[in-house]
Amino acid sequence: MGQGGEPRRVQAYDGELGAAVTRAQEGDEAAFAIAYRLVQPGLLGYLRGLVGEDAEDVASDAWLEIARDLGRFRGDGAGFRGWTATIARHRALDHLRRQKVRPRSAALEQDMLDLPGPHSTHDQALESLSTEYALELVRGLPRDQAEAVLLRVVVGLDGPSAARVLGKRPGAVRTAAYRGLKRLAHQLGVESVTDDGPRTLGEST
Repeated sequence: MGQGGEPRRVQAYDGELGAAVTRAQEGDEAAFAIAYRLVQPGLLGYLRGLVGEDAEDVASDAWLEIARDLGRFRGDGAGFRGWTATIARHRALDHLRRQKVRPRSAALEQDMLDLPGPHSTHDQALESLSTEYALELVRGLPRDQAEAVLLRVVVGLDGPSAARVLGKRPGAVRTAAYRGLKRLAHQLGVESVTDDGPRTLGEST
C-alpha cells in the first residue's frame, strides 16, 4: 500500500481504521462508529458516482451488510476500504438492476494504464472531486472510467485493490482511471494534463 497514487489523507487514516476494525470485530461498537466515520465519506462519494441521489439509501443497505459480515473480514485498514467498496458496489448494481437502468457504458475497455505522476496538473482536477459538480462530471464518464476514478481518488484504493473490487486486471483499472482523469481535467479546464503521458507509480502489478 501507500504508492504515490494514493491520496495521503487516506493513507494517514489506514492505521487508525485498521485498529478500529479490529476492535469492532471484538464487539466494540464505538470502534465500529470510528470505522464508519473514516470510510463513509469516500464510500458515499463512490456511490453518488454510481447511483446519484440514491447514494444514501444504497450506502445504508451496504452498511447493514458490512455490519452483519464484519466477523468474516480479514485484513488491514486499506483492505477494509476495498472490502466495503466491493459490498457497496454490489448493492449499487442491485439497485440499478431493480430500477432497470443500464449503467452508462456496458463495454469495459481492455487495456488501461497507471495514474499520472504525482506532480501532474491532474492534481488540480482532483482537488475539485469533492464537489457535487465534479461528481456529476464523473457520472458522465464511461462507467469503467467513472468507477476507476471513484475507487482510486474518492475511496483512495491503490490499483490492485481497485482491480479486486471491479474484478478486472490492475492494468485495465489503471488505464481507465488515467483516461477518466484526463477527460475530467479537460472538462475542469486544467491545461497540459497529459503532455508527458501516463507514468507508472511503482506498482508491481
